[in-house]
Amino acid sequence: MAGKTTKLGIFDATMVVMGGIVGSGIFINPYVVARHLFSPGTILTAWAVGGAIALAGAFIYAELGARLPEAGGQYAYLRDAYHPSLAFLYGWVLLLVIQTGGMAAVAVTFSAYFLELTKLSVSPSIVAILVLAGLALVNCLGLRAGSSVQSALMVMKIVAILVLVAGGAWFLSRGGVPPAATPLAAPAGPLALLEGMGAAMVPVLFAYGGWQTTNFIAEEIREPRKNLPRALVAGVLGVIALYLAANAVYVGVLGPAGLAATATPASAVMARTLGPRGSQWIAVGIAVSTLGFLSQSILTAPRVYYAMARDGLFFRSVGRLEPKTGVPTVAILLQAAMAIVIALSGRYDQILSYVVSMDFLFFGLTATCLFVFRRRDAGALPGPRVPGHPVTTILFIAASWLVVANTAVRYARNTAIGMGILAAGVPAYFVWRRLASRAAAAR
Repeated sequence: MAGKTTKLGIFDATMVVMGGIVGSGIFINPYVVARHLFSPGTILTAWAVGGAIALAGAFIYAELGARLPEAGGQYAYLRDAYHPSLAFLYGWVLLLVIQTGGMAAVAVTFSAYFLELTKLSVSPSIVAILVLAGLALVNCLGLRAGSSVQSALMVMKIVAILVLVAGGAWFLSRGGVPPAATPLAAPAGPLALLEGMGAAMVPVLFAYGGWQTTNFIAEEIREPRKNLPRALVAGVLGVIALYLAANAVYVGVLGPAGLAATATPASAVMARTLGPRGSQWIAVGIAVSTLGFLSQSILTAPRVYYAMARDGLFFRSVGRLEPKTGVPTVAILLQAAMAIVIALSGRYDQILSYVVSMDFLFFGLTATCLFVFRRRDAGALPGPRVPGHPVTTILFIAASWLVVANTAVRYARNTAIGMGILAAGVPAYFVWRRLASRAAAAR
């Protein structure tokens, strides 16, 4: 797909993996988890379990990516394992819900932090438009330009989290104690604890999501059958280490009750350790983190729409590569334009509420492709194999679909709307297939 000399190495691919995971979630979501759990042990256990599930998913996608290192990732696996219609539905909800809604919400979050730091009197919508358009332009310049920006932003994100962890560790080493807060009531019995853990896993798994998007650009990674699996596993392990360290600091500095009481735990920790200047520094870190997520999204997601168009299931122009840069410029501009429209509409929060059910529905469904491919390919296959398959694969699928079930119970209306958007893709698929048939007959 990319030009002959434009391929991502193992470092850049690993930064893409980590960049797809680390957004604003680690700076905010821990307070939601603490509201469902009551002790440092259970809070850290939830993040450790979430990391284990993410790692299991990384191993699954590593094998899938080695078997089929094509542009589009999940789209390609669903198409080849089952049917093009199922792959189209994934691309459909990726564009209309999963990727676009998430990008719009993150762009608005970046705007809020950017304006708070700069004190500029500018509309947040203008900032969101400019940042999305700017990142799209950078990625249109070529894979190297887009990946270089993404890698630089990811390194800055890592530094921001390490500063947070170091500040908290320094505070605790000097005898710092959590602020006084009303103790959280322990769940009454193991069933209540299990329910609390189940509710806490939704924000945890959401914060760990995003590693799968690196598979979208498999064709643009150097030696993908070797480097894509390595990047996936290394990237997820790196994020697990960062997340556990950050949450240990949150719990240690704020205490479980204090963590549950603040919607901005990272700012609260930095304020306690370094004062007002610490809060300002972490605001910069969050702004950089959200910017990095947007950069990674515009780098990876358009490759799915490119793959759809290449199969005749989307606008033909989306499947074209620029001769000079070797990137799908129209697909990149389409993703940025859709995110801008949603950001300006003010409906991004509503769309974001549909993301979890759709994302984890296809997480589990894509993992089932591994059973299909292994059955088809009798005998040993060179490349990585999922440790503990089929047990670990089944557990990952079950965890993914339990998140969907939990979301459906807790947010029935939002889940129903998300399913409605998914169902609307069925007639859309037949329209595109008919158009593709006519175009093929005319040639």
